[in-house]
Amino acid sequence: MLPLGLSMLWEPVEPEVALKERFGFDGLAAACRWVSEVLDATWGITVATCPRLVISGHNAIFWARSDRGDLVVKWSRDRELFASLDASTGLLRSLADRGIPVAVPLPTTNGLDRVRLDGPSGELSVTVQPVLSGDWLDVTDHVAVRAAGACLAQLHQALQAEPAAARAAGLGRRISDWLVDGDKGLAPEASGRLRGLLSEAPELDGEPQLVHNDFRAANVLIRDSKVVGVLDFDDVVVEHPVHDLARACVYLGTRFTRWRPTPHAVRESLRAGYESVRPLNRAEARWFEILVLWQGIRAIPGEQDPAGWASAV
Repeated sequence: MLPLGLSMLWEPVEPEVALKERFGFDGLAAACRWVSEVLDATWGITVATCPRLVISGHNAIFWARSDRGDLVVKWSRDRELFASLDASTGLLRSLADRGIPVAVPLPTTNGLDRVRLDGPSGELSVTVQPVLSGDWLDVTDHVAVRAAGACLAQLHQALQAEPAAARAAGLGRRISDWLVDGDKGLAPEASGRLRGLLSEAPELDGEPQLVHNDFRAANVLIRDSKVVGVLDFDDVVVEHPVHDLARACVYLGTRFTRWRPTPHAVRESLRAGYESVRPLNRAEARWFEILVLWQGIRAIPGEQDPAGWASAV
């Protein structure tokens, strides 16, 4: 569980300074007063206490105990993301209707899932969600990991029904361009294998669709080895589902400042759970190998690699 009070999610900076400079609040008490006022005026919710506020980049997550239960209030000051945040927040209600365990936003008194409000230092995009009760995924629990894989497949099936507009260039082209312009040479043998696999890659079946794009331990809540919540849809993109599965396999074990490669056995459990719901076809299986290798190489932080990302590829 995240600490009580004011803290940073991953950045090594003083949270009081970040709260003031980024959002204009003179401490946790001032933020609590603002949240209490806007929840009362906009949502008709009465706040009792405010135990926790966490800052992540241009975003903040605020926990509140209220007459509507335990809530999280999420806001962002990044105006360039406001439109995509509107879309990802609206997506949650649709996914819940399809049986995906997500935190459905509490509507405002006007029936809106997310609104833009004036904060002390500028406009903020704000949404309110119920707290989901569960623990972050423990990758040593292989039953839970298989359940997470099955949940990811169910999520992909649900997202397939959602409209998808913008999409990136083809995977083959992106990886080829990266090998020329983006590869830092931190794992030359792995990069050589990637070139060989890419040269023999089949055509990838199926159209790109919306995918989660950040499916990992910190965004999967578990209770009794079952998935009770999938969090953080702010990074949803249009991509092939197998790309999302491969990315999840590489980053599944990461949490905030604790970034370590996912053990091979854990990756196998995640994929097995996924394929129990949505089996990969032959082309997807070939691309899965390519994409896990590519994502693994890209995850290497540099010459200083104490977590062993390079040895994991």
